[in-house]
Amino acid sequence: MKRAFLIFLVITLPVFLYAQDLNLIPYPQQVKLLKYNLPLAKHCRFYTNNNRFNYAVDYLNEELAFQDKHAKGPLQKILINRDTTRGISGAYTLSISGGVISIQAPDSAGVFNGIVTLLQLCRSAKTEGAKIILPGVTITDQPRYQWRGFMLDESRHFFGKEVVKKILKGMAFYKLNRFHWHLTDAQGWRLDVKKYPLLTTTGGIGNFTDSLVSAKYYTQDDIKEIVNFAKQRNIEIVPEIDMPGHATAANHAYPIYSGGTTPGFENFTFNPGKEITYSFISDILKEVKGVFPGNMIHIGGDEVTLGIKGWENNPDVKKLMNERGFTDYKQAEFYFLKGIADTVQKLNCTVMCWDEAVAAGLPTNRVMINWWRQDKPTVLTEALRDGYKVILCPRLPMYFDFVQDSTHRSGRKWGKLYNSYTNVYHFPENSLSDTIYSHGNVIGVQANLWTETVVSEKRLDYLLFPRLAALAESGWTNISMKDDRLFNERLRMHLNYYIKAGIYYYDPFNPGYHKEPVDKKSKQEIQD
Repeated sequence: MKRAFLIFLVITLPVFLYAQDLNLIPYPQQVKLLKYNLPLAKHCRFYTNNNRFNYAVDYLNEELAFQDKHAKGPLQKILINRDTTRGISGAYTLSISGGVISIQAPDSAGVFNGIVTLLQLCRSAKTEGAKIILPGVTITDQPRYQWRGFMLDESRHFFGKEVVKKILKGMAFYKLNRFHWHLTDAQGWRLDVKKYPLLTTTGGIGNFTDSLVSAKYYTQDDIKEIVNFAKQRNIEIVPEIDMPGHATAANHAYPIYSGGTTPGFENFTFNPGKEITYSFISDILKEVKGVFPGNMIHIGGDEVTLGIKGWENNPDVKKLMNERGFTDYKQAEFYFLKGIADTVQKLNCTVMCWDEAVAAGLPTNRVMINWWRQDKPTVLTEALRDGYKVILCPRLPMYFDFVQDSTHRSGRKWGKLYNSYTNVYHFPENSLSDTIYSHGNVIGVQANLWTETVVSEKRLDYLLFPRLAALAESGWTNISMKDDRLFNERLRMHLNYYIKAGIYYYDPFNPGYHKEPVDKKSKQEIQD
């Protein structure tokens, strides 16, 4: 049955709207300014008679600091229904006209996106005494890509749930909808697995700068709390359990599953030649699925070659290769990935992998690829040719641990290249051909933040903002709507939001406003 997402907000005394710019990021696909604007009491509070969408209205009230549901003051009623014919997932139409605010959308994602646009309009509205003045406007909008993601590495350095929630709030404000959470790596295991407690009590010890710091990790209750927090903001969390490489922390906890040591990469891999390895990982993935109710699990699959020499003298791997007729260790690596992918799929989850897995021959129907090696464009074309869904997250310009200005001294570069916010803003059209970025199997974009050089929240802020705003436009705004001058004008307004939120951001218009925080220098300019 056709239903309509309608948000009705009846206000009297419309005021004539003079022409003005809308400080919206990401900028909508279509904006039509109308004749009359709409005054709202500064301390009004929204509510709805449709319990299904209480979360969206609660989010709006919370972000506008109207948190006391029992406070006296103007109340604005919101009626919400649904229209499944209104376009693609995440699309919406927001209208402020004739004293009424309405949002129409095909799904809950679209409703939330419309709410976020309304939030930004409220934040940037002009004031007249005790009122804010919303512009009369019709906004017809939809995302360019369905996947608009950000990845945080918490193995190298652990930040804790309040910092993660802060990031999720920033993502929601910019309509980013996937949080890829890198929870395991060589430096630390950050997810509680009840069947294997040493993963956290032993594997959680240390980080990139201090191998002896006390164990830091998330309990399963922590995870559930954060997952719910994200869900209320239209964000799905994708956990990553990196394997078969980057497994050092797990192997410190349970050495029986180690694939051996390569000089410089101690116990870097899981052992693909032991059946008990697969049982161990299967148990872990079942618990992961229990606390992450989404339908995606990332299994890594990257940089296995760094530790693969450890397999050369491993009798279990030799036995596997003899039994299977393998002639090189890559075949053993791909055998492992296929086995783990099968386990994930039996949990009714889609498998996600880094782009090295394209060569593994995994089934394309339930496998998604993160293309990260911009120096290997043929891997991207092969992934698309083979039928994989692909998320674009190349080091240039989508690694946020790279410096963002030529004068910055802490962080990575690619030769002399770095990742400015403008390069992020113009991705992917500044890097790839239209036959690639418009390909039907390219489902979105993602920025990644590896934390070798990030210890403090202050530095984390500095690397994220304002590039998170540029990322939003990369994933949402069509090329025809992009304009550097207009984006910069809107971004200047958003810097004021960062100030109010206590965010230690990088100011590209006044680089000296905040000094670059240096937690740890890069060991080198990494060129993988």
